[in-house]
Parts: sequence; C-alpha cells; structure tokens
Amino acid sequence: MSNEKELVKKLRDKYTKNPPEGMTPDLIKSMSDNDLLDMDYFLNEDVFGDEVGEEGFYIF
Repeated sequence: MSNEKELVKKLRDKYTKNPPEGMTPDLIKSMSDNDLLDMDYFLNEDVFGDEVGEEGFYIF
C-alpha cells in the first residue's frame, strides 16, 4: 500500500506541474487518489496494442 501512496504523490506532482489538456493544477490537486490513478492509466494505455507500425496496419 505504501508504494501506491508514493506513486500517487509522484503522479500528483507530475500532473500538477504539467496538467493534461483541459485540466488545471487545482483540479489535479482536488482529485481522489483513485481518480488520479485511473487518469494516468488511460492517458498511458496502449490503445492500439502491439500492432502499431507493423506492416499492413496504417490509418490514413
């Protein structure tokens, strides 16, 4: 559990200094720990899987 609290602190600092588009540092500060972890997950999720850039998989 301690590792999760440390991660949340690091993420809150990271996103407070450089908030995602459409968010403010105050909004980041007021987010719950779970909401912050969820936001980080979805911002960094690999939505295309391992196929990005492989031959035959292009979106124009």
